[in-house]
Amino acid sequence: MKISIITLFPTVFEAILNTSILKRAQSKGKISFELINLRQFGEGKHLVVDDRPYGGGVGMVLKADALTLALKSIIDPDKVMKKTKNLKLKIILTSAAGKPYKQTTAQKFSKLDHLIIICGHYEGIDQRFIDKYMDEEISIGDYVLTGGEIPAMIIADSVTRLIPGVLEKPEAIVNESFTENLLEGPQYTRPEEFEGLTVPNVLLSGNHAEIEKWRKEKSIEKTKKNRPDLIIQTD
Repeated sequence: MKISIITLFPTVFEAILNTSILKRAQSKGKISFELINLRQFGEGKHLVVDDRPYGGGVGMVLKADALTLALKSIIDPDKVMKKTKNLKLKIILTSAAGKPYKQTTAQKFSKLDHLIIICGHYEGIDQRFIDKYMDEEISIGDYVLTGGEIPAMIIADSVTRLIPGVLEKPEAIVNESFTENLLEGPQYTRPEEFEGLTVPNVLLSGNHAEIEKWRKEKSIEKTKKNRPDLIIQTD
Protein backbone atom coordinates (compact mmCIF):
# COMPACT_ATOMS: atom_id res chain seq x y z
CA MET A 1 0.00 0.00 0.00
CA LYS A 2 1.02 3.59 -0.57
CA ILE A 3 -0.02 6.67 1.40
CA SER A 4 0.66 10.05 -0.19
CA ILE A 5 0.31 13.18 1.94
CA ILE A 6 0.03 16.70 0.51
CA THR A 7 1.01 19.19 3.19
CA LEU A 8 2.54 22.59 3.83
CA PHE A 9 4.76 21.05 6.52
CA PRO A 10 6.26 17.76 5.32
CA THR A 11 9.11 17.79 7.84
CA VAL A 12 6.74 17.32 10.79
CA PHE A 13 5.96 13.80 9.52
CA GLU A 14 9.51 12.50 9.40
CA ALA A 15 9.84 11.39 13.03
CA ILE A 16 6.40 9.77 13.14
CA LEU A 17 6.76 7.87 9.87
CA ASN A 18 10.22 6.58 10.76
CA THR A 19 9.48 5.26 14.23
CA SER A 20 8.15 2.01 15.69
CA ILE A 21 5.50 0.08 13.73
CA LEU A 22 5.37 2.53 10.82
CA LYS A 23 9.11 2.21 10.31
CA ARG A 24 8.96 -1.60 10.49
CA ALA A 25 6.03 -1.70 8.07
CA GLN A 26 8.13 0.17 5.50
CA SER A 27 11.11 -2.13 6.11
CA LYS A 28 8.85 -5.12 5.46
CA GLY A 29 7.66 -3.57 2.20
CA LYS A 30 4.06 -3.47 3.43
CA ILE A 31 3.65 0.26 2.95
CA SER A 32 5.38 3.31 1.48
CA PHE A 33 4.86 6.96 2.35
CA GLU A 34 5.17 9.91 0.00
CA LEU A 35 5.29 13.49 1.27
CA ILE A 36 4.43 16.29 -1.16
CA ASN A 37 5.22 19.86 -0.16
CA LEU A 38 2.30 22.01 -1.34
CA ARG A 39 4.48 25.11 -1.17
CA GLN A 40 6.53 24.04 -4.19
CA PHE A 41 3.41 24.44 -6.33
CA GLY A 42 2.84 28.04 -5.22
CA GLU A 43 2.96 31.17 -7.35
CA GLY A 44 5.58 33.86 -7.60
CA LYS A 45 8.68 34.62 -5.62
CA HIS A 46 7.07 33.66 -2.32
CA LEU A 47 5.40 30.49 -3.62
CA VAL A 48 1.93 31.63 -2.55
CA VAL A 49 -0.62 28.83 -2.12
CA ASP A 50 -3.42 30.73 -0.35
CA ASP A 51 -5.55 33.84 -0.79
CA ARG A 52 -8.29 35.84 0.91
CA PRO A 53 -11.79 34.34 0.78
CA TYR A 54 -14.37 35.75 -1.61
CA GLY A 55 -17.13 37.48 0.32
CA GLY A 56 -14.76 38.49 3.10
CA GLY A 57 -13.99 36.80 6.36
CA VAL A 58 -11.13 36.00 8.70
CA GLY A 59 -8.24 33.83 7.57
CA MET A 60 -6.88 32.57 4.27
CA VAL A 61 -8.03 29.82 1.92
CA LEU A 62 -5.81 27.28 0.15
CA LYS A 63 -6.01 27.75 -3.62
CA ALA A 64 -7.59 25.13 -5.85
CA ASP A 65 -5.00 25.55 -8.60
CA ALA A 66 -2.02 24.93 -6.30
CA LEU A 67 -3.71 21.88 -4.79
CA THR A 68 -4.52 20.51 -8.24
CA LEU A 69 -0.91 20.85 -9.37
CA ALA A 70 0.20 18.99 -6.23
CA LEU A 71 -2.34 16.25 -6.89
CA LYS A 72 -1.22 15.96 -10.51
CA SER A 73 2.33 15.35 -9.30
CA ILE A 74 1.05 12.08 -7.80
CA ILE A 75 -1.64 10.88 -10.22
CA ASP A 76 -3.55 11.89 -13.32
CA PRO A 77 -6.74 13.28 -11.77
CA ASP A 78 -8.61 13.13 -15.09
CA LYS A 79 -8.10 9.37 -15.23
CA VAL A 80 -9.12 9.07 -11.59
CA MET A 81 -12.37 10.85 -12.38
CA LYS A 82 -13.20 7.88 -14.61
CA LYS A 83 -12.80 5.41 -11.77
CA THR A 84 -13.40 1.73 -12.29
CA LYS A 85 -14.76 -0.57 -9.59
CA ASN A 86 -11.35 -2.22 -9.32
CA LEU A 87 -9.44 1.01 -8.63
CA LYS A 88 -8.38 0.80 -4.99
CA LEU A 89 -7.66 4.50 -4.53
CA LYS A 90 -9.18 7.18 -2.33
CA ILE A 91 -8.45 10.89 -2.06
CA ILE A 92 -9.42 12.39 1.29
CA LEU A 93 -9.23 15.76 3.00
CA THR A 94 -8.59 16.23 6.71
CA SER A 95 -11.22 18.73 7.80
CA ALA A 96 -13.06 19.73 10.98
CA ALA A 97 -16.20 19.67 8.82
CA GLY A 98 -15.66 16.06 7.71
CA LYS A 99 -17.21 12.74 8.69
CA PRO A 100 -16.03 11.35 12.05
CA TYR A 101 -13.05 9.01 11.67
CA LYS A 102 -13.73 5.55 13.07
CA GLN A 103 -12.05 2.15 13.27
CA THR A 104 -14.33 0.92 10.51
CA THR A 105 -13.02 3.71 8.28
CA ALA A 106 -9.43 2.71 9.06
CA GLN A 107 -10.26 -0.90 8.17
CA LYS A 108 -11.76 0.22 4.87
CA PHE A 109 -8.73 2.36 4.02
CA SER A 110 -6.30 -0.47 4.91
CA LYS A 111 -7.66 -2.47 1.96
CA LEU A 112 -6.72 0.22 -0.58
CA ASP A 113 -3.69 0.22 -2.87
CA HIS A 114 -3.26 3.99 -2.61
CA LEU A 115 -4.57 6.56 -0.13
CA ILE A 116 -3.98 10.25 -0.81
CA ILE A 117 -4.43 12.62 2.14
CA ILE A 118 -4.78 16.38 1.63
CA CYS A 119 -3.94 18.28 4.82
CA GLY A 120 -6.33 21.14 5.32
CA HIS A 121 -4.98 24.39 6.73
CA TYR A 122 -5.81 28.01 7.48
CA GLU A 123 -9.52 28.84 7.05
CA GLY A 124 -10.02 25.91 4.69
CA ILE A 125 -9.55 25.06 1.02
CA ASP A 126 -11.36 26.17 -2.10
CA GLN A 127 -14.64 24.23 -2.30
CA ARG A 128 -14.23 23.67 -6.04
CA PHE A 129 -11.21 21.45 -5.41
CA ILE A 130 -13.20 19.47 -2.84
CA ASP A 131 -16.17 19.09 -5.19
CA LYS A 132 -14.06 17.90 -8.09
CA TYR A 133 -11.45 15.65 -6.51
CA MET A 134 -12.26 14.59 -2.94
CA ASP A 135 -13.82 11.22 -2.17
CA GLU A 136 -14.30 12.01 1.52
CA GLU A 137 -13.70 14.71 4.12
CA ILE A 138 -12.49 13.22 7.41
CA SER A 139 -12.58 14.71 10.93
CA ILE A 140 -10.83 13.16 13.94
CA GLY A 141 -13.06 14.89 16.47
CA ASP A 142 -15.37 17.75 17.33
CA TYR A 143 -12.69 20.38 17.76
CA VAL A 144 -10.54 22.60 15.55
CA LEU A 145 -6.79 22.17 15.01
CA THR A 146 -4.27 24.51 13.44
CA GLY A 147 -3.89 22.22 10.45
CA GLY A 148 -4.58 18.77 9.08
CA GLU A 149 -1.13 17.31 9.70
CA ILE A 150 -1.90 15.67 13.05
CA PRO A 151 -5.11 14.08 11.70
CA ALA A 152 -3.12 12.81 8.71
CA MET A 153 -0.60 11.19 11.08
CA ILE A 154 -3.42 9.53 13.00
CA ILE A 155 -4.95 8.16 9.80
CA ALA A 156 -1.59 6.90 8.54
CA ASP A 157 -0.83 5.17 11.84
CA SER A 158 -4.25 3.58 12.32
CA VAL A 159 -4.37 2.31 8.73
CA THR A 160 -0.81 0.95 8.64
CA ARG A 161 -1.20 -1.32 11.67
CA LEU A 162 -4.25 -2.97 10.07
CA ILE A 163 -2.40 -4.04 6.92
CA PRO A 164 -1.86 -7.82 7.00
CA GLY A 165 1.69 -8.72 7.97
CA VAL A 166 2.51 -5.41 9.66
CA LEU A 167 1.96 -6.60 13.22
CA GLU A 168 3.86 -9.71 14.32
CA LYS A 169 0.73 -11.07 16.01
CA PRO A 170 -2.32 -10.59 13.75
CA GLU A 171 -4.65 -11.42 16.63
CA ALA A 172 -3.51 -8.20 18.32
CA ILE A 173 -6.07 -6.21 16.32
CA VAL A 174 -8.99 -8.59 16.81
CA ASN A 175 -10.17 -7.54 20.29
CA GLU A 176 -9.10 -3.91 20.29
CA SER A 177 -11.25 -0.97 21.24
CA PHE A 178 -13.99 -0.11 18.74
CA THR A 179 -13.66 -3.44 16.89
CA GLU A 180 -17.15 -4.46 18.05
CA ASN A 181 -18.34 -1.04 19.24
CA LEU A 182 -16.78 -1.85 22.61
CA LEU A 183 -13.77 -0.42 24.41
CA GLU A 184 -10.97 -2.77 25.35
CA GLY A 185 -11.08 -3.80 29.00
CA PRO A 186 -8.32 -3.44 31.63
CA GLN A 187 -4.92 -5.09 31.17
CA TYR A 188 -2.40 -6.23 33.80
CA THR A 189 1.23 -7.36 33.83
CA ARG A 190 3.97 -8.13 36.39
CA PRO A 191 4.43 -7.54 39.30
CA GLU A 192 1.43 -9.46 40.60
CA GLU A 193 1.07 -6.93 43.44
CA PHE A 194 1.60 -3.18 43.01
CA GLU A 195 1.24 -0.74 45.93
CA GLY A 196 -1.35 -2.95 47.60
CA LEU A 197 -3.30 -3.61 44.40
CA THR A 198 -3.38 -7.16 43.02
CA VAL A 199 -4.13 -8.72 39.66
CA PRO A 200 -7.71 -10.12 39.46
CA ASN A 201 -7.69 -13.81 40.41
CA VAL A 202 -9.46 -14.89 37.24
CA LEU A 203 -6.46 -13.78 35.14
CA LEU A 204 -4.22 -16.06 37.20
CA SER A 205 -6.56 -19.04 37.02
CA GLY A 206 -5.50 -20.44 33.66
CA ASN A 207 -9.20 -20.95 32.82
CA HIS A 208 -9.35 -19.41 29.35
CA ALA A 209 -13.13 -19.58 29.06
CA GLU A 210 -13.58 -17.72 32.34
CA ILE A 211 -10.89 -15.22 31.36
CA GLU A 212 -12.66 -14.46 28.07
CA LYS A 213 -15.99 -14.11 29.89
CA TRP A 214 -14.41 -11.72 32.43
CA ARG A 215 -12.77 -9.64 29.70
CA LYS A 216 -16.04 -9.29 27.80
CA GLU A 217 -17.86 -8.23 30.97
CA LYS A 218 -15.18 -5.66 31.78
CA SER A 219 -15.20 -4.41 28.20
CA ILE A 220 -18.95 -3.79 28.36
CA GLU A 221 -18.60 -2.21 31.80
CA LYS A 222 -15.89 0.20 30.61
CA THR A 223 -17.82 1.10 27.47
CA LYS A 224 -20.97 1.89 29.47
CA LYS A 225 -18.92 4.15 31.74
CA ASN A 226 -16.72 5.95 29.18
CA ARG A 227 -18.63 5.69 25.89
CA PRO A 228 -22.31 4.83 26.49
CA ASP A 229 -23.06 6.08 22.97
CA LEU A 230 -21.29 3.01 21.58
CA ILE A 231 -23.58 0.71 23.55
CA ILE A 232 -26.59 2.49 22.07
CA GLN A 233 -25.21 1.85 18.58
CA THR A 234 -25.20 -1.91 19.21
CA ASP A 235 -28.87 -2.03 20.29
